[in-house]
Amino acid sequence: MTVHFIGAGPGAPDLLTLRGRDLIHACPVCLYAGSLVPEAVLAHCPEGAKIVNTAPMDLDQIIAEIRAAHAQGLDVARLHSGDLSVWSAMGEQMRRLKALGIPVSVTPGVPSFAAAAAALGTELTLPGVAQSVVLTRTSGRASSMPKGETLANFAATGATLAIHLSVQSLARVVEELSPAYGAECPVAVVYRASWPDEQIIRGTLSDIESRLGAEIRRTALILVGPALAGEGFDESCLYAVDYDRRYRPQSADSPWSGWTPEKA
Repeated sequence: MTVHFIGAGPGAPDLLTLRGRDLIHACPVCLYAGSLVPEAVLAHCPEGAKIVNTAPMDLDQIIAEIRAAHAQGLDVARLHSGDLSVWSAMGEQMRRLKALGIPVSVTPGVPSFAAAAAALGTELTLPGVAQSVVLTRTSGRASSMPKGETLANFAATGATLAIHLSVQSLARVVEELSPAYGAECPVAVVYRASWPDEQIIRGTLSDIESRLGAEIRRTALILVGPALAGEGFDESCLYAVDYDRRYRPQSADSPWSGWTPEKA
């Protein structure tokens, strides 16, 4: 018996990995975060599967469901939205399951920031403008921010910021970022990226608050940074005629011939 933690993607039911789909189909028990995982994903569950919406449950209740499945030798598909590596609450579940000796596996999913960037049709890292993306959030009821992980500190790098779980604090986001980025820095708020009711609100730090409707107070991602303008950047050397492609084999299965640590 294994508990398979599966990233169910940002919302669109077809933004699910093949591995995730196959694991869901193979598991007779499915626990899913119903507030964010679309029901269409559950269509991959096998006939007769036990399907449990964990949205109204606490951690003890979730672990109890898994323990019951473990006692029966039934594999569990544990679905969370987006990707499991950030803000999924997977860590606390895995800690308890490991203490109980219950095997686990992890299958990644499409993260919300990637879906938001796709909706915008933009690259978040442009040569000469930004080469880093910072995934962060503001303090909330569920989790506080460690000392030093402030928006102002991240903004000082000039990186593209993907600010999660914070649209309800947009005024504070603008206030903390404006000194480093400037009032005319581009901003995009993407509401429910990849869902049928997706909305994109573009603006700058000076006017994004006035552009955002009062109804958008959750499930929206804030992207901030000069790269969002999509202009004023250099062409990379990657496809230049005279570029040495020593790290670009002709196929994914080609050997990395000629590479040595000294050449790195």
